[in-house]
Amino acid sequence: MQQHRIIVLGAGYAGAIAAGRVARRLRREDVTVTLVNAEPDFVERVRMHQLAAGQDLKPRPFTEMFAGTGVELKIGRVTAVDVDRKAVTVESADGAEELTYDSLVYALGSAWNTQGVPGTAEHAHEIASRPGALRLRDRLAGLAPGQSVLIVGGGLTGLEAATEFAEARPDLDIALAARGGLGDWLSPTGRAHVRKVFDRLGITVHEHTAVAEVGPGYVTTAEGTSFPAAVTVWTAGFAVHPLAAATALETSASGQIVVDATMRSVSHPDVYAIGDAALVAGPGGKPLRMSCASGVPTAWQAADALAARLTGTKIPSTPLRYFNQCVSLGRKDGLIQYVTADDRAVKAALTGRLAAVYKELVCKGAAWGVANPTTGLPARRRPVAASAPVAPVGAAGR
Repeated sequence: MQQHRIIVLGAGYAGAIAAGRVARRLRREDVTVTLVNAEPDFVERVRMHQLAAGQDLKPRPFTEMFAGTGVELKIGRVTAVDVDRKAVTVESADGAEELTYDSLVYALGSAWNTQGVPGTAEHAHEIASRPGALRLRDRLAGLAPGQSVLIVGGGLTGLEAATEFAEARPDLDIALAARGGLGDWLSPTGRAHVRKVFDRLGITVHEHTAVAEVGPGYVTTAEGTSFPAAVTVWTAGFAVHPLAAATALETSASGQIVVDATMRSVSHPDVYAIGDAALVAGPGGKPLRMSCASGVPTAWQAADALAARLTGTKIPSTPLRYFNQCVSLGRKDGLIQYVTADDRAVKAALTGRLAAVYKELVCKGAAWGVANPTTGLPARRRPVAASAPVAPVGAAGR
């Protein structure tokens, strides 16, 4: 008997869901599914602002989440991908190891984007990762009353971080610097509610402000104005993992892997890319933004397409569209901004306590979906077709 070797790189929302979903669709005797990740626990990235604010998050070890699924975990950091040799190099506690594959799902995601602003890497904090959130947590805990915290970036992450920190530490001077207006992409109702919450929490807003330099204890704007900042938190966008751009894969200017409608690389058909790592065309050809809302449906599409191709069945199509933007504004307030399929705000919005409950349910549902990726779908495991590329038993993951 021979087995088809599937390797999934990265176990964020997209990678973890894809690994579990494809494993549940294929017979274990026909495939091996290896999930490679640097950490042994699932990181709820949408909650990193909560972790930084001092809240404790529920542990979610992968050994429990994938128990009985057939997914094999490999804890280590991916250092190289050779798509021509179909091999990846992983650095773990045991040293370097090379894994070979028949099909690869690339889901290494993104990290914070310093935008090349001087001093950011040296003096600013990030909350795009758990280590970064934990470092910021310790720094915030050590601040004395009255000290200043400046969040740079007026997007969803910036709004959530500013309100979370202001609610948790009302004794601190919290400010936010936004390149545009506060919540300027939201509907009038959404903008008004965000401003109301910021006023209630005493958050200072520097609108239409571009930060040109981050220093120890201050930031300087493009106009030459300086603001005090005992702590600077940088939330001005994401940058994809640089590994893909170093391979023979076709990538965009942003370093994202160019894929077709099934999430398959346009240059290497044995590679699928999902989540922040992929350049995915949404409604109207507009690229999907880097977010959990984008990553989850791309994981569904890739897993189902890969399973369908291996089993010789029809490839299903997952709708890639948006419905709303969910924003927590502290633990007791929130905003659900309803949007068009291509992510443009419409008039309708849900605000207040009910919106906070809605957002919390979304966060819990996203984590639950990692461990239950095929709930509500047919549970049958299909055999791999004889024409699918395979490798001898015992070679899986080697």
